[in-house]
Amino acid sequence: MILILILMLMFSDAKVTFDHNSNEAANRNFKFKNIASPAKDDAATKAKLTLIDGELDQGGADLPALTDGRLPRDEDEPAANVFFRAGSSGGRFRMDFGVPIDITFVNTYSWHPGTRGPQLYKLYGADGSDPKFNPDPKRGVDPATCGWKLIALVSTLSDRGEEGGQYAASVSSAGKHRYLLFDCYVTELHDNWGNTFYSEIDVIVKN
Repeated sequence: MILILILMLMFSDAKVTFDHNSNEAANRNFKFKNIASPAKDDAATKAKLTLIDGELDQGGADLPALTDGRLPRDEDEPAANVFFRAGSSGGRFRMDFGVPIDITFVNTYSWHPGTRGPQLYKLYGADGSDPKFNPDPKRGVDPATCGWKLIALVSTLSDRGEEGGQYAASVSSAGKHRYLLFDCYVTELHDNWGNTFYSEIDVIVKN
């Protein structure tokens, strides 16, 4: 079953679109009805990724796996996904493009047969010009108070009880930014396995 949700955000011009492939429909091609499959030559492939807060799970991949264009071949392949330590509340990481770029889409992809499939994060952007700019705001610091702009709240959580499968989230009209900040949260608190298996992040620029 394909799940499509469109959310217009009051605090931003951004539009967030979600797509979902059930466990039965998911495969290594990451094909969705309304969101493009992951690209191999987008702007994110040249960006520098930095962990700001939280601890990545030792059983998973390092941050560069998010932008290398390589996708998991299986629904439960920890080494091909980036996720925060089991039992933790998530964390933050930064993407740096070196110079401000005009971002048309930020697409995030995840895949897991259970509760590590859905996505829940806040996306911030910054050009670095604010005198108060802090490139490394830890948890407990609101990025909006130190030079960051809240672009979107992304949540693919379903009220139908659906959890597993492949998820794609696309944030359009993100704006012109040098930096993107991903503030990732757990999708459930029933056990220690609520941190999403993030498979890939694409950043598509204007033109």
